[in-house]
Amino acid sequence: MEILYLDEIDSTHKYLASKLKSNSIKSPFALLAKRQTSGIGSRGDKWESFDGNFFLSISLDLDSLPKDLPKVSISIYFSMLMQMTLEELGSLVWLKWPNDFYIGDKKAGGAIGTIIEKNVLFSIGLNLKKAPLKFATIDINIDPFELLQKYILKIKQDIFWKEIFIKYKIQFKKARAFSYYDQKLQKRVSLKDATLLEDATIEIDKKRILSLR
Repeated sequence: MEILYLDEIDSTHKYLASKLKSNSIKSPFALLAKRQTSGIGSRGDKWESFDGNFFLSISLDLDSLPKDLPKVSISIYFSMLMQMTLEELGSLVWLKWPNDFYIGDKKAGGAIGTIIEKNVLFSIGLNLKKAPLKFATIDINIDPFELLQKYILKIKQDIFWKEIFIKYKIQFKKARAFSYYDQKLQKRVSLKDATLLEDATIEIDKKRILSLR
C-alpha cells in the first residue's frame, strides 16, 4: 500500500476522492495528515483539527474486501477494525452506531465511507492528543503513524464480516443508551428499542434505517 504523509491539507477525504475520480492514484492508497483545515464530520459538519490528532483516508479496491461484506456495512466494518486495533493497544474505545468512536459517554472520533467506481474510500478522524469541549481523547498514547501501520496490518488480515458483526453486536448494547440524528426526520431518535440487523443497519418501529455515511 502506498502511503502519503502530509503536514497539512484541507481534507484527506476530499483529496483522495478527487484523485480517485481523476484516476491520479490507484488503490490501495493511504493518506495521513498532521492537521486538516476543513475535515468532514458527521452529517457534513466540519471536523475540528488539532495537531497530533489522527486524520486518515484509505482507498481500497472493492474486489479486495471480504466476500461476505455487504456494501452497506463497509463503514462499520472498517470502523470496527480500528476499534479492534485500539483495543489491542489497551484502549477502552468502543463504537457507537453507526460508526462513532467513544470513550465512555463522549465522542473521540468518527468515520465516513463512500464507494467511488471500483474503490472504497474510507476516512477516520480520532482525537489522539486534544479534543474540543465536550469531546474525549483516545485513552492511550500512540503516534499517528504507528497507529496507521498497525491499522494497515489489521486490514490485511481480511477478517470476515461475520466475525466483525459478532463483536459489533456486543458494542451495540452500549449504544442503546444513546440516540442518533435522523436527517429525514430532522431530530434525534433513541436507540433503546432498535433492532440490529445482520448487515448492521437497524430497525425502529418496523422501519429499516441505513448507515450510509
